[in-house]
Amino acid sequence: MSIDDRLRSSEPQLLSDLDEAGRNAAFDRLQARLPDVWRSMRLNEADESVVVVPSVSLDRVNAKFGAVNQAMEERYLFLLLLLRQPRLRMVYVTSGPVDPAIVEYYLALLPGVIPSHAWSRLTMVSVGDLTPRPLSEKLLERPRLLADIAALIPNPKRSHLVPYTTTTLERDLAIELGIPMYGADPRHLALGTKSGCRKLFDESGVSYPVGFEDLSLLDDIVDALARLRERRQDASVAMVKLNEGVSGAGNAVVDLAGLPAPGAPDERSALLERVRVMELEGRSVTHETYFAKFEQKGGIVEERIVGDEVLSPSVQLRVTPLGELEVLSTHDQILGGATGQSYLGCTFPAAAGYASLITREAEAIGRRLAELGVLGRFAVDFVVVRHGTAWTAHAIEVNLRKGGTTHPFLTLQFLTNGRYHGDTGLFTTPMGREKHLMATDHLEDPSLRGLRVGDLFDIVARTGLHFDPARESGVVFHMISSVTEAGRVGMTAVGDTAAHAREVYDRAERILLAEAREAVSPRPVRA
Repeated sequence: MSIDDRLRSSEPQLLSDLDEAGRNAAFDRLQARLPDVWRSMRLNEADESVVVVPSVSLDRVNAKFGAVNQAMEERYLFLLLLLRQPRLRMVYVTSGPVDPAIVEYYLALLPGVIPSHAWSRLTMVSVGDLTPRPLSEKLLERPRLLADIAALIPNPKRSHLVPYTTTTLERDLAIELGIPMYGADPRHLALGTKSGCRKLFDESGVSYPVGFEDLSLLDDIVDALARLRERRQDASVAMVKLNEGVSGAGNAVVDLAGLPAPGAPDERSALLERVRVMELEGRSVTHETYFAKFEQKGGIVEERIVGDEVLSPSVQLRVTPLGELEVLSTHDQILGGATGQSYLGCTFPAAAGYASLITREAEAIGRRLAELGVLGRFAVDFVVVRHGTAWTAHAIEVNLRKGGTTHPFLTLQFLTNGRYHGDTGLFTTPMGREKHLMATDHLEDPSLRGLRVGDLFDIVARTGLHFDPARESGVVFHMISSVTEAGRVGMTAVGDTAAHAREVYDRAERILLAEAREAVSPRPVRA
């Protein structure tokens, strides 16, 4: 059977028959179906379905695996809340099995839905492979499992793939399953690299830091720093960033204070010494490893923005399969780590002082991405700096994928059926109630390893931490399975104001850590 015949009959493709050009052509034909699939999702048809594959295909220079890798795949279990649509069927795939108690936890959050009815429309699929590789890669190695998943799709013409990242692995997975993918075409991924972002910002006409892209060698870094000092002679610090670094892990800080004057004979040797000892955000990475990765993947050098106050908010947007650009939300990012660049969590919405400013800049970038044919959710990260009372914004990164702010926001949206209003910068429910959130993926403490999943749920129930649908406030936990092995859990705290969300967050953190530490404290030995 020809490829075209397979597409017309909705049968999966045989990847072994296709070269790269053939795979892209097959993918294009699948994607042409997506607008009709998108429209049908709003019709409550009996044969609607989604296949969720939260594969983390990211180049992490300080990646953690094991329980955290599995928990990252479970981070998007909030998508189970889509089962509030009474006829939707879902296939959710993970590397290892998900504790049924965790699934029940999410299904119990469904507003107006009988959990057992939602269970009957959900199929959880475990690959049974916890090796530290992308989930999509594991699936592509198992044609029988893929055939089983394809058989769970009631109608490929009313189904689509929901990935986390969209690499060629996810493209191939879509072809194998015979369904389109809602996400950026991997041919656009260069736009999301640090070098690609800088070119995109220039084309979009937005402000971004002074710097240089498409670098690969140690000498390139030194040359770029020298050129940067020519343009910014008062610069005391600069950034080096890997093209594909994630959550700040590929960033480094170079101290430029006290160097010879720009253009001095000994400037270059002094810069080389500073680069060799620059401060890496990824503490588990050696300089030798970092420079090898830089040579392999490339990167940039740019100024580090300074001012009276410097913050890092983001804007979430999406381009729908119908070509519509939508602003979804603004967030203030909570950063930490060695140089203050690692993503730890967020608050929503972003502060009113600059929310409209970053929204306008993000819309300009989004329009350019839409013109280039980019599809799906993406986020634009900014550095905003206050000089006196005035804020200015500088775009620094585009993530052409779901990110750390996606699951808290969609959790809130699915639970309340509310929406974000870009004109006011506020999120309100259908009843007009204002809502705010504070979220983290990094509630970490060694004492948490003393808790099992059931212990966590017991604490939540006893202490009233659970999300209350009547008050539309409380806490929703995620990354739950990593609590025992990694001593880590994530949570989204919802409140009526920013202060209330912070109060809910702080109370949950305080209670959870107190309970965990009490459980592991030394106990008297009985005679």
